Amino acid sequence: MQSIPDRTFQFAVRIVKLCQHLEESGGVARTIGKQLLRSGTSIGANVQEGQAGQSKADFINKNYIALKEARETLYWLKLLAATEILPENRLTPIAQEAQDITRILGATIVKAKGKNEKEKTD
Repeated sequence: MQSIPDRTFQFAVRIVKLCQHLEESGGVARTIGKQLLRSGTSIGANVQEGQAGQSKADFINKNYIALKEARETLYWLKLLAATEILPENRLTPIAQEAQDITRILGATIVKAKGKNEKEKTD
């Protein structure tokens, strides 16, 4: 099983390749691609920052930002499918990975917050 930093890095690679295709398409596809590129690559960058967090609160904050970026990425992927800029079946695997990453990040945050709360009561 891949670590979340590795998994989000590989996801970013897939996003970059998808956005290269959108860039070549021009027009609206290019514009949406720029938004998708920002949010889709930001997930892994924030996860990496969280790994080197100065505190548990910093770790939680960076992972929360990564979660927000993952949710935004899902939005752009859904928009690409809904507007038929790309076929839905082409976007399903990457959207599923974004959904999985969202779940992992959510669980990571909940677990880290639980540890924070426990530390406060000890």
